[in-house]
Amino acid sequence: MQDVITLALPFFGLILLGFGAGKLKNLPEAGLSWMNFFVIYLALPALFFRLLSETPFEQLANVSFVAATTFTTYIVFAISFCIGVVATKGSIGESTILGIAGAYSNVGYMGPGLTLAVLGEQATVPTALILAFDNALMFILAPLLMALAGTENDTIAGTLKQIGIRIFTHPFILATIAGVLAAALEFRPPQAIDTLLLYLSNAAAPCALFAMGVSIALRPIGRFSAELPLVLMVKLVLHPLLIFSLLTWLGGFDPSWVATAVLMSCLPPATNVFVIAQQYGTYVQRASSFVLVGTAVSIVTVTAFIWALTTGALPT
Repeated sequence: MQDVITLALPFFGLILLGFGAGKLKNLPEAGLSWMNFFVIYLALPALFFRLLSETPFEQLANVSFVAATTFTTYIVFAISFCIGVVATKGSIGESTILGIAGAYSNVGYMGPGLTLAVLGEQATVPTALILAFDNALMFILAPLLMALAGTENDTIAGTLKQIGIRIFTHPFILATIAGVLAAALEFRPPQAIDTLLLYLSNAAAPCALFAMGVSIALRPIGRFSAELPLVLMVKLVLHPLLIFSLLTWLGGFDPSWVATAVLMSCLPPATNVFVIAQQYGTYVQRASSFVLVGTAVSIVTVTAFIWALTTGALPT
């Protein structure tokens, strides 16, 4: 247990430091924009590119792993969406936000820091693959369902165009594609560029976790809805257990890949849940409470999954 605490405490400690800073210092939220830009557009893409480009290409072309993890995320989305349909009496827009809250892990800000800290660099490839394809899945589901709900005032062609733009201009996905191409071509950047990428990579996890804590502190605390505990149970417990069960049943995956998938799926709802709700003007205040409460509860649940994976209680 001491080893588990040693792994989990610095990880959640950075989030708590950011949360405390956001609550104690009355600084404008606009000041956080540059740190978010640094994390999303520079530090994390540099981390993914550098590590993926150094990975043998044959390890990257694991279609069955991508299919299994993305399919499970979709199933969890569908379960949470159905909970939303019952809870909101058939509101497709609100149910979509609930589906995203129940399936969209905070894979960007929390994922790389957690998986690399617990499992080391062997977690790089599965982390990047899950991050890229889970993001792509949510970029597809959210606008399509919001268009069906009538909250997206655009044509079908316009909606499809926006989906394509969001997927193929997202810095995480672009960095993943660039890293895969570099691995396939066995390209290595010049030493000076590689050192710059190393500096950016080392800053990725601490800056992302701190910025996430500040973001949560500055978000309004929405009212707690009756469906919140059930959807968070789906997100924090059911999602990782389903992924573990499916990957174990299929077999043939490296244990570190299975453990990475479990850790990525047990993370709390992404802060993007609130952003998407705000974008469509749907379920905004309650979406904020999902992120806040989910992150707080995940201190216990994520630590429990780290313990289960590192002690063999959840054998991979």
